[in-house]
Amino acid sequence: MCGNTMSTPLPAIVPAARKATAAVIFLHGLGDTGHGWAEAFAGIRSSHIKYICPHAPVRPVTLNMNMAMPSWFDIIGLSPDSQEDESGIKQAAENIKALIDQEVKNGIPSNRIILGGFSQGPVGGVNRDISILQCHGDCDPLVPLMFGSLTVEKLKTLVNPANVTFKTYEGMMHSSCQQEMMDVKQFIDKLLPPID
Repeated sequence: MCGNTMSTPLPAIVPAARKATAAVIFLHGLGDTGHGWAEAFAGIRSSHIKYICPHAPVRPVTLNMNMAMPSWFDIIGLSPDSQEDESGIKQAAENIKALIDQEVKNGIPSNRIILGGFSQGPVGGVNRDISILQCHGDCDPLVPLMFGSLTVEKLKTLVNPANVTFKTYEGMMHSSCQQEMMDVKQFIDKLLPPID
């Protein structure tokens, strides 16, 4: 592979059907791109919301024998006590902040921007009043439901626990399903209603 493996293409975007008054920035999982999620959001979109699905840079991933693949940061292991790629996580956060800043420059207030993601892609916030929807398949062999449960309990210590919703989907593996996407749409539409 030649060139800079840290460069990334422009995000996949589902534009608002009318003037955008809100935005959703959604990060894909390890080895994926934003294209599939942009297609999924196109199927549930609200006309006043712009959906931005960035692509992670291609980088070696320790967990996958250092194979280069789209990844927001390195993953060393899957156990709760595995070392974390702090510098990679900080860089990913800076990249997402740049996307938020760009949308604010485009005229969308920061309180009308939702961050989300799948698997490696979820992002956290520092505002205790943010609302969080966490979804998980009960048959996920890659990220067991126990990890989802541990994550939601940790989130409840960081933000107002009343603002954290945890939904599980029977039979769903490490993927998404139609019911989950409809729950995501309902969550987004509640937080980002039309303002015009």
